[in-house]
Amino acid sequence: MFILDAHLDLSMNALEWNRDLRWTVEEIRASEIGMTDKPDRAKNTVSLDALRKGNIGLCVATQIARYVKKESTLPGWKSPHQAWAQTQGQLAWYKAMEEAGEMIQITNTEQLNNHLALWKSAKEKKPIGYILSLEGADSIITIDYLEKSYEQGLRAIGPAHYGPGTYAHGTNSVGGIGAKGRELLKEIARLNLILDATHLCDQSFWETMKVYNGPVWASHNNCRNFVDHNRQFSDEQINELISRNAVIGIALDAWMMVPNWVRGESTPEKMEVSLKQMIDNIDHICQLSGDAKHVGIGTDLDGGFGKEQCPADLDTIADLQKIPILLAEKGYSDTDIENIMSENFIQFLRNTWG
Repeated sequence: MFILDAHLDLSMNALEWNRDLRWTVEEIRASEIGMTDKPDRAKNTVSLDALRKGNIGLCVATQIARYVKKESTLPGWKSPHQAWAQTQGQLAWYKAMEEAGEMIQITNTEQLNNHLALWKSAKEKKPIGYILSLEGADSIITIDYLEKSYEQGLRAIGPAHYGPGTYAHGTNSVGGIGAKGRELLKEIARLNLILDATHLCDQSFWETMKVYNGPVWASHNNCRNFVDHNRQFSDEQINELISRNAVIGIALDAWMMVPNWVRGESTPEKMEVSLKQMIDNIDHICQLSGDAKHVGIGTDLDGGFGKEQCPADLDTIADLQKIPILLAEKGYSDTDIENIMSENFIQFLRNTWG
């Protein structure tokens, strides 16, 4: 079954983890044996080859570069200008992959339809389609830079990531959007960018919903019903997004899937983390909405974690093909399953782009 993954940090892996994503997952793992600079070394799950093997022909791929102030303990860049430069390096990597025939940027409905037709008909090696998204807006030095990013193909943006940001407060912080946040939201609406509500803290989320009326989705966000943490959405937040015809992508980071996960100590096997928890999150959103039209896949695989912190029954991203079977066992129809695996996000894009 064709799959759209609404959140993959591909360029971050390429540039900051120094992974050649043209290699197989197994080749990348072998090259990292003995490396200890990051906890997920030799445990990656994503490569362009694995995407093709899993029939994951389209993804929302990120630029990500957090700006952190002097007093912050979060990792990041020391100025917005450095953060901007990092996103430009990430964009250059995507462009290099395009030139190599590995990927293709999707920015409008015509390109989307052509790409989907290619994946249905072509038998030879096909490029992975990507929709460019900015995770956290701190690299937008001034509002003018957002239009520059749009001209480069940016089509979605999340105002915040972790901690307090320039335009909004994110995960594990408390605060609103302020004047700069409101200005950013106006420009997002003017450019018809998709607002990604992922990572907004509760206060920033609700302040955003009060002033923003444009297209909104959540690329990778699970349910607070299962893990009581500000990173997850409450039922009230989910219902708000449903009322706005949003789609919520379910993520596969283990600490977001089961309660009481302890980073560096818990393991997927001991905590019994599996794709079943993804199905539970999908089903919860479907029960709230009364249909299967507001949820999709947004794995965040290799988003700073690997097999040490993802479902035990997933070896590579190609194993997302297990999800349709699990959904069928849960009682979902073929149409519902296709909607969840790709069509909900695809229809959202068509509705947004016209």
